[in-house]
Amino acid sequence: MNELRHEENSTLEVPDSGIKGSLTRGMDVIKGYLKTLASRPGVYRMLNEKGDVLYVGKAKSLKKRVANYTTPQRLTIRIQRMISQTYAMEFITTHTEAEALLLESNLIKKLKPRYNILLRDDKSFPMILVTGDHDYPQVLKHRGAKNRKGRYFGPFASAWAVNETLNTLQRAFLLRPCSDSIFASRTRPCLQYQIKRCSAPCVGRISVREYAKLVEQSERFLRGDSKALQNELAQRMAEASENLEFEEAAIYRDRISAMTRIQQRQDINIEGLEEADVIAGFLDGGQTCIQVFFFRAGANFGNRAYYPAHGSKEELPDILEAFIGQFYADKQPPKQILVSHDLPGHAILEEALCVRAERKISLQCPKRGEKTKLITHAMNNAREALGRRLAQSASQRRLLQETQRIMQMESMPERIEVYDNSHIQGTNSVGAMIAAGPDGFIKNAYRKFNIKTAQSDDDYAMMREVLTRRFSRAIKEDPDKEKGQWPDLVIIDGGKGQLGVAISVFEELGIDDVTLAGISKGPERNAGYDKIVIPGQEPFQLEHTDPVNHFIQRLRDEAHRFAIGTHRAKRGKATTKSVLDDINGVGAKRKKALLHHFGSAKGVAQAGLSDLEAVDGINKTTAKLIYDHFHEN
Repeated sequence: MNELRHEENSTLEVPDSGIKGSLTRGMDVIKGYLKTLASRPGVYRMLNEKGDVLYVGKAKSLKKRVANYTTPQRLTIRIQRMISQTYAMEFITTHTEAEALLLESNLIKKLKPRYNILLRDDKSFPMILVTGDHDYPQVLKHRGAKNRKGRYFGPFASAWAVNETLNTLQRAFLLRPCSDSIFASRTRPCLQYQIKRCSAPCVGRISVREYAKLVEQSERFLRGDSKALQNELAQRMAEASENLEFEEAAIYRDRISAMTRIQQRQDINIEGLEEADVIAGFLDGGQTCIQVFFFRAGANFGNRAYYPAHGSKEELPDILEAFIGQFYADKQPPKQILVSHDLPGHAILEEALCVRAERKISLQCPKRGEKTKLITHAMNNAREALGRRLAQSASQRRLLQETQRIMQMESMPERIEVYDNSHIQGTNSVGAMIAAGPDGFIKNAYRKFNIKTAQSDDDYAMMREVLTRRFSRAIKEDPDKEKGQWPDLVIIDGGKGQLGVAISVFEELGIDDVTLAGISKGPERNAGYDKIVIPGQEPFQLEHTDPVNHFIQRLRDEAHRFAIGTHRAKRGKATTKSVLDDINGVGAKRKKALLHHFGSAKGVAQAGLSDLEAVDGINKTTAKLIYDHFHEN
């Protein structure tokens, strides 16, 4: 990929005409840039008064594209609203339009501008890693950053798909799944060798050269070259059989069987489709579902559904094009991508994918033949998934509307936050906050709070600290409540006491437009018989069968689950902490040497100065530091 040449324009200062958000003022801002803007490919950003990015776009000619915003009568109401909020623009020129598309996708994923089509659900995909830092590479499941040396294959739709493939690799190629430490400590083959899932390289049952051949074959399988590999293995099996080498022929037979077994289980198996993604979308009711099916090594390894955020007037081909650009911004695209609709920027998108992958990528919209079956299947899944989501969303909205009535709110809550604390006898205290809205739980908004100042056994003080920290930060970062991070309803897990603390915190911070409520546990802590506490009213209890009662109980249980999980993680981390961790200058290597020499941290604490100096890696200065730490007097 050619190096991008960045040309960031400084922000243009435009005097405010006094009409905030004026369409005319926004047009004047844009016109001011046209005088010096080049007719070259690039990316532009539109910024609001605070410098937040409203929109990121790419263009073959920046000047022509930006000029379109100066005639807003031809644009949608949504884009006119964006222009009226524009106070400045920034530009980056690139060599080609394909490079502009790549940069646009990266910036959209990073900045999440309000007026772009956004890929909201972007969880990491599991992959398969064949390690490259050992003579006998290990094959394992991997998530996250690619910071270990080796070759990565994927993405796969789910952990199940990865596990299935790993099982196939073990059966077909006998690659080791064990860690390097276990590998180094083995003195005899493990059970995996006995059940013919490993070639036992740990005890020398296979040479480095022969194991490398197995690794090379497994990588061919993962790259989608399974048919040719199967033919080669079948030929070797026949040759071994003719030479009366029946044991070797049986090994080839088992490998072929393992490779074909996983392909035979697929409902859809298109000839010649070795490595491909099938992407189909369905638009209804102003919402879109996009289904992505993953084909690797000639087999269907599952699918994922996405629900991108977009304006009500957006067309499905535009949504698909924006989705594909963002989806592959941090993923290696497969050799073939099948899409359900003709994309307006098909050629540029295909070129951009080739640049990103540094190899040939085919982007197709099948109109006939076997591949249309895949598209139809994916579109049916998208339609059904969107139908389920719309039904769930309607049900969720009815619950929120009933919650509005019960909590006596002026409007339906779009965001509910629930707070809970967790500790055991005052230790490892944490606070937790979960959030929910019309689409269910908002997992990426969950927050945990390590208690810093409050007494760990004082629930009221802990709740005060958590709420003060949460909303002081909200006031600082989003005082105008424009970023959608402020709740409409805050529920406290507790009765009048905890609710009183919340009321006090809100009064001190000057917050008067967020509804507060407490949930006190029922008699003998029976679930479903909780009482709702609203400021200025006597606590009341909903009918046990009331859907809102179950809804609030589910919110409270989720907050409790998250708080307990956070507390356990902190407690587990604390149990592995050593008193040696508190000594400055004693790192992991020296700590290990001390523990090996004295047997325990207690032994280190009781050791004399000369004993400490006798430890490998501990010089006199460090020994004195350790001794003084345990003998302050």
